[in-house]
Amino acid sequence: SKKMKGMVAVKRAIDYAVKVRVSPDKTGVVKDSVKHSCNPFDEIAVEEALRLKEKGVLKEIVAVSIGGPKSQEILRSSALALGCDRAIHVALKDDKTDIEPLHVAKILASLVQKESPSLVFTGKQAIDDDSCSVPQMLAGLLGWSQGTFAAEMSVADKTVNLKRETDAGVQVLQLSVPSVISCDLRLNEPRYAKLPDIMKAKKKPLETIPVADTGVDITPRLQIIEVSEPPTRAAGKKVGSVQELLDSLKNEAKVL
Repeated sequence: SKKMKGMVAVKRAIDYAVKVRVSPDKTGVVKDSVKHSCNPFDEIAVEEALRLKEKGVLKEIVAVSIGGPKSQEILRSSALALGCDRAIHVALKDDKTDIEPLHVAKILASLVQKESPSLVFTGKQAIDDDSCSVPQMLAGLLGWSQGTFAAEMSVADKTVNLKRETDAGVQVLQLSVPSVISCDLRLNEPRYAKLPDIMKAKKKPLETIPVADTGVDITPRLQIIEVSEPPTRAAGKKVGSVQELLDSLKNEAKVL
């Protein structure tokens, strides 16, 4: 069968190990002087695309990212250095600008029209806003099949065999290509970039497209009223007997 082109979307997000703090004006979180890295689920998406290229299913992998100037660092270190062939950076005006999931999906759809991939890989969600909706919206806009929360997959001819994790267990799907795949934690274990590959990544093609050139209006449609810290957990207490425990659960905790 003819080899296909793959596209993988990556996002620059606050590093998973950072304790996120709400900004003083309560409109978002503190991003200045905070470590950022590639969204962990997107690393899994990159790895899956690379494995399909190594198996001879994909002929080329194009990595894409939408964000400020620092998103280019993520494209180079977390996509090109690992084996993606080239990259497209859709440039927002700065690294603080956030855009809504529908706008992300529309921008990705415009890149799909430009590049004509057969498979688009994304992480199942970004760990900063936890929207978990771009892959679904993208598949809807394109009219493509979608396999979300993928935990296992294989491709034969123009068919994707996929196992996806749901609250009720594992669902087995068969999808026709072209398809959007969102990648869950158990799909694979991402590789690390080797130093020579990090150096080579600096020479790989990286195209920058101003967001205005995509034709997508990124004017916000949603308004964030307030961002607040989760309530701190109250201290526990020791009880002297089963009767005292039941009394506390009934009259203090009000759970009985």
